[in-house]
Amino acid sequence: MAKYYSFIPYFPETFSEEEMMTKSRGFYHHANKRRSIRHFSNRPIHRQIIENIVRTAGTAPSGANKQPWTFVVVSDPKLKSKIRIAAEIEEKEFYERKITDEWRNDLAPLGTDWRKPFLEIAPILIVVFRQDYSFDTNKNKQKHYYVMESVGIAVGMLITAIHNSGLVTLTHTPSPMKFLKEILNRPINEKPFVLMPVGYPAENVTVPDIKRKQLTEIMVWK
Repeated sequence: MAKYYSFIPYFPETFSEEEMMTKSRGFYHHANKRRSIRHFSNRPIHRQIIENIVRTAGTAPSGANKQPWTFVVVSDPKLKSKIRIAAEIEEKEFYERKITDEWRNDLAPLGTDWRKPFLEIAPILIVVFRQDYSFDTNKNKQKHYYVMESVGIAVGMLITAIHNSGLVTLTHTPSPMKFLKEILNRPINEKPFVLMPVGYPAENVTVPDIKRKQLTEIMVWK
């Protein structure tokens, strides 16, 4: 039987147009400073900060409000080591046997390869799992909707929350990622979606001097 929600009043924050202009411009400039980082400090992070970040990601919209995600936070050094070893096996296979010449050429300017030391150096790994379905209290299977889209939105909010807190991250998607499910002992209804090291940037870290597309290249107004 379907569960029906009660409806409650919603009181959104309201701002003047001038305030909206200032806030939207300021948030853009803040977001535009975000960069993917591959060199991390091992400086520890207070647990409450990570919990606040994950809470923020958990506010994402989802199909039929199923909230089809699990955020597994890994701080144990032994588990991080296992994840690094398994990830590098997959990445080495990818770089040596699976990657196309075009893809290799596109990655070359970024200086990436199969070695992933950041998976052990970063104090925190957040592994996001998608839940293709769930079970009710009677262990009946419950369908989830728009799972990939919902989890993708949540990951975007997770990245933004990490940046907003003053930390850095990197989206890492070794293929295949089945090893994450096995190492972290996740249930049958979950599949790994993305692996993200989280931490402070290493001292004197550098990033590629990339340029973002201009607004006219990414927006069409009709």
